[in-house]
Amino acid sequence: MLLRFALACCSLGCLASVSMADNFDRRALADKHAPAGIMGAHLHDKGEWMVEYKYMNMYMEDNQIGENKVSDATALGTATPVGPPGPGITVDGVTTNRGATPTQMTMEMHMAHIMYGASENVTLYTMAMLPSITMDHTRANYTDFTTHNSGFGDTAFGALLRVYSDECQDWIFNLGCSVPTGDIFRETSTPTGSPTAFPYPMRLGSGTFNARPGLTYRRFHDWYSWGAQFQTDLPIGKNYRGYSVGDEFRFNSWTSVLLTDNLSVSLRGEHLWRTEYDGQDPAANGTLISTNVEQFRGGYWYNLGLGAQYLFHGHYFNAEFVPTISQDLNGIQLETDYAFIASWSKSF
Repeated sequence: MLLRFALACCSLGCLASVSMADNFDRRALADKHAPAGIMGAHLHDKGEWMVEYKYMNMYMEDNQIGENKVSDATALGTATPVGPPGPGITVDGVTTNRGATPTQMTMEMHMAHIMYGASENVTLYTMAMLPSITMDHTRANYTDFTTHNSGFGDTAFGALLRVYSDECQDWIFNLGCSVPTGDIFRETSTPTGSPTAFPYPMRLGSGTFNARPGLTYRRFHDWYSWGAQFQTDLPIGKNYRGYSVGDEFRFNSWTSVLLTDNLSVSLRGEHLWRTEYDGQDPAANGTLISTNVEQFRGGYWYNLGLGAQYLFHGHYFNAEFVPTISQDLNGIQLETDYAFIASWSKSF
């Protein structure tokens, strides 16, 4: 009874704040989608399709322990050049980086996204991902090398379920998952000349089926809209290499402001939590490099998204610059500097 009363009050408040002419769809304006970094935040009419191409580039540089940046020399455990293997650095009781330390990483991601309105209350979706990862390193004798890995990542599937909607608000439940189509055991001959498994951050998938439930709330007003989303990524069991990636939890909130019916700008805040890996790949030698230490994969990040959305003759363009404002990393890891995300989509 109380829930019905609250929804009724919310609906009346919405009608008072949004002036709608007959047949006017407030959700058809430039802020109809969430900012580019958000997935699973809108529905489609029955029988409607949407195709989308999305691109992401994330840049990481310099090592960090907890909230503190450290030099390459500190990350290697020595302030003077020595021949490898070096003494390494001990963090949280784990000695690592005796062979080398990462100094920066760039991850590009190309994504193909399809959505289909199966009914007025259910929208189905799938997304294929193509990551490309490049990581620079320095050895204990301060010679450098670079490794690169690319190919198909894990594939996402799911259904967006309408929990409640009225003239200007939506509650949407994301019943999502991913399947392990990304390669998790590929070898490189860099830098030793003999086959060596890529470290954890350079692998293309999780190797497990992952559950990705989430919940989104959106509210539209005359000249602006806002929303909030809680999204998870939870591996089920361990992969064939004997480990599972960490659980991931994201909480986003955003506001979009209409400059015109076809152009909007957005501001988004994101809290991101990741837990450490469970288990261990026998090929991952954490004493040589920190990217192979399972305990050093978790942490907390706060990201700020500055975005713009443009609607042009049915084509929808969405872009966002996402600097990382603060981060508290488990163990020693590369710190995240920023990400750039852009997409094009069209419904028909």
